[in-house]
Amino acid sequence: IGGGGAGASAALLAQENGAKVLLATKLRLGDCNTVGAQAGTQAADRPQDSPATHYLDTVGGGHFHNIPELVEALVKDAPSVIKWLEGLGVNWDKNPDGSMHELSGGGASRLRLHSARDYTGLEEMRVLRDELRNRNIRYVEFSPTVELLTDDKGHVAGAVLANMETNE
Repeated sequence: IGGGGAGASAALLAQENGAKVLLATKLRLGDCNTVGAQAGTQAADRPQDSPATHYLDTVGGGHFHNIPELVEALVKDAPSVIKWLEGLGVNWDKNPDGSMHELSGGGASRLRLHSARDYTGLEEMRVLRDELRNRNIRYVEFSPTVELLTDDKGHVAGAVLANMETNE
C-alpha cells in the first residue's frame, strides 16, 4: 500500500523474496512526499560514524518522542539501503575519488547525508518507479485504501480499496 518511496521499496523487496505483489496507491505511481525530499538520505557508513551515533542524533532530533525500535531499524538498515538504491541506479553525488559525497543533515553530528544534488527524493523515486515497471510489478492508481482486513489472529491479511475513477 502506497506508491511512494516506502511502498515502492516494500513492493520490490517483497517480490525479491517470492511474494506476488500488487501495489495500490491513492494517486499516480510516484506522486508522493518522497519526490519533495530535496536534501538527502542519511546513513552512517563512514569509519568515523556509526549506527549508534546516528541513533542518538535521531532520537535527540525527535525530542525523545521516537519509537526506539523503529529508529534502531532505520539506522541499522540505512547503509545497506543506500547501497541497494545505488545498485538500482540512484545517481548519488560522489567525490572525485568515487567515494560518497556526504553532507551535514539536520540534527546530525556527523557527515552522513547522501544526496543527488537538490533533487534526492525525485531521483530515488525515478529509479524505484522504473524498477517497478522493469520487474512488471502490477499496480493500481487512484485507489486509496479505505479499510484493512485482518485474519483471526488480528494480522493484516488484505485491504479494501476505493477506485476514485469508477467509485467502486
